[in-house]
Amino acid sequence: MAKIGLFYGSTTGNTETAAETIQAEFGGDDIVELHNIADADLSELEDYDCLILGSPTWNIGELQSDWEGCFDELDDLDFSGKKVAYFGVGDQIGYADNFQDAMGILEEKVSSLGGQTVGHWPADGYDFSESKAVKNGKFIGLALDDDNQDDLTEERIQKWVVQLKSEFGV
Repeated sequence: MAKIGLFYGSTTGNTETAAETIQAEFGGDDIVELHNIADADLSELEDYDCLILGSPTWNIGELQSDWEGCFDELDDLDFSGKKVAYFGVGDQIGYADNFQDAMGILEEKVSSLGGQTVGHWPADGYDFSESKAVKNGKFIGLALDDDNQDDLTEERIQKWVVQLKSEFGV
């Protein structure tokens, strides 16, 4: 089994593409196993010591529908001792008041269930006014914006994966 479980929700395909890029950057499915949350059994989250959770922010600061559909069921899982990284896809210009909120919503829930957040990312270089995903001046995970900064996505993923390899110890 892969060492890291990457669970994502994707409606338009952008988050799925980011998940696949992250997996490839880690070195493939021997290291990172992908799970579309729409098709996953949530108990699979407990199979990994290291997790990566990805979601776009929808509407006005909401979780993507597949994550929303299973959100309350996360309460039944034990994330104690798990290192959990987050990434989100959003639009910092069109939704400046809730940029990356879905990432923050997921992190708050999983942290309350014992998950240890890793993979913090600088908020520098973004143009937004508010986000539930910012704590102590940094994003709680990797913030991607393919609408306005698609030219930075690949480089951001590469740097973040280097950071996660160290934080995950892989």
